[in-house]
Amino acid sequence: MSTVIEQPVEARLVAAAPRMPSIPATLHYDRGDPFAVRMTFPAPATLEGVEVCWTFSRELLIAGMREPEGHGDVRVRPYGYDRTVLEFHAPEGTAVIHVRSGELRRFLAATGELVPVGLEHLHLDLEQDLAELLRGSR
Repeated sequence: MSTVIEQPVEARLVAAAPRMPSIPATLHYDRGDPFAVRMTFPAPATLEGVEVCWTFSRELLIAGMREPEGHGDVRVRPYGYDRTVLEFHAPEGTAVIHVRSGELRRFLAATGELVPVGLEHLHLDLEQDLAELLRGSR
């Protein structure tokens, strides 16, 4: 069984212009980091012209699909029946995107099959993580 899930999604960048351009993004989940979800945007879709990856908690994504969640760099909220809004706050500015909620639900269902919600702690290798941490302190 694979320990990584990657799913491309279509995101719509909310901008001042009336047209909302579609940008590709990839959702990523790794059983080795069971609490986290990554969303990656390719270089052509970013202002800096480099790939940008945001990491945030899977629980934030789950909760934010039901009601507004997040107080930091990443915020998630439902938008109507079929859209979810993700806001990414950085010193350079804020990106607001819409993603189809069905795509997010499909992704979250796959992550839940790989690591059920509430059982993430069973997939942590604390001994290895501690060894790496101690190795870096010498």
